[in-house]
Amino acid sequence: MKIVGLLVVLIMDLAASAQDFPFEREPIDYLKAQADDPVARLQTRIDQGDIALKRDPEHGYLTSVLQYLGVPVSSQSLVFSRTSFQRDKIRPESPRALYFNDDVYIGYVPGGDVLEFAASDPKLGAVFYVLEQDADGPPRFQRQTHECLSCHASARTQEVPGHVVRSVFADTRGNPVYNAGGFTTDDTSPFPERWGGWYVTGTHGTMRHMGNAFVSDTKQPENLDRNANANRTTLPDQVRRAAYPTPSSDIVALMVMEHQTQMHNALTRAHQDALFALDYQAGISKALGEPEGDMLESTRRRLDAAAERVVQHLLFSGEAALTDRVEGTTTFAAEFAERGPRDPSGRSLRDFDLTTRLFRYPCSYLIYGEAFDRLPNVVRDRIAARLDAVLSSRDDSPRFAHLSSADRQAIREILITTKPDLTRNWSDGG
Repeated sequence: MKIVGLLVVLIMDLAASAQDFPFEREPIDYLKAQADDPVARLQTRIDQGDIALKRDPEHGYLTSVLQYLGVPVSSQSLVFSRTSFQRDKIRPESPRALYFNDDVYIGYVPGGDVLEFAASDPKLGAVFYVLEQDADGPPRFQRQTHECLSCHASARTQEVPGHVVRSVFADTRGNPVYNAGGFTTDDTSPFPERWGGWYVTGTHGTMRHMGNAFVSDTKQPENLDRNANANRTTLPDQVRRAAYPTPSSDIVALMVMEHQTQMHNALTRAHQDALFALDYQAGISKALGEPEGDMLESTRRRLDAAAERVVQHLLFSGEAALTDRVEGTTTFAAEFAERGPRDPSGRSLRDFDLTTRLFRYPCSYLIYGEAFDRLPNVVRDRIAARLDAVLSSRDDSPRFAHLSSADRQAIREILITTKPDLTRNWSDGG
């Protein structure tokens, strides 16, 4: 009877919240929970009088927030497709600019009413804000929820509040040609499907992408000319370059952002899946009068699946191979690589390859980030164990076949010296 009663309660709870996103309820409570992310912390510093944002007549608060959030100008990427909420102000000659570091993304449109922010909260996932460019009184970051979740909480973001890079077929005014479809872009995306609706500066040899190109015939949008504007090292003349801090849309920055967005989403998904699994487990144990430490097999499977998803993203499972050399047009690659950390041999997970793949040592640098470190121990420990198995070659399953023995050994050695809290229980083999 206990089990029947419990099932009835669970079914009623599900029915009552069928219109909600799961993360809107406990134990996540996305809409009401206090966010803990770089933008929220910056607002606290402003409120305490520690800093004051400065506004300039050309870019508003952009320069100031880039500085205080530690976001490099060299990360600038320009998207001319009208696919964001300030679409009325976006044009091919006046694209939307995106800037990012490991934890926050900033959107800027010349002449736009607001700056846009998506910051990484370890538990909540992507938290969205706007900052009015011409507001009276002290500047204040205003949190956004449903307005952003309509696009940023779906299968494209792994069903959590997340980040997404899209590639679309765009006409000469920047309007997406919806009947042609589009692509969610990450490190597994084939090169020819990337950057539709974006400007791309940088060289990539014989490879071709969708960037810098416009649909000329909306009835046949797939006939996109990928050759005419390939290997551009400068922005097209039509772009109002003076409206931006730097005249570029660096290809390497775009590739890093594509990886990072879905890596962030995978970490959020693992965090939230673990909390839901543990919360469900606690409810079952309480209802049945069982010890709290006991764990259902279904709970173990959910935790294992959450960990496995993260490991595959961390190790670039399914990464699309490069067939020619990629080179950016700004200092982004050098600045990114300088941030380390490095092992005693000078190796870093931030070192680029850019000839056959994105990174020389294919394990995501976000393993050093707060979103990873604050994962629940039950899933973080599983990730550590799975990494140990893969990098020691005890697991040689096809999904990790892209990692050579030398790759595994190098990544393992780097992590042992730069991430000792994660690797302390690793086996001696390798």
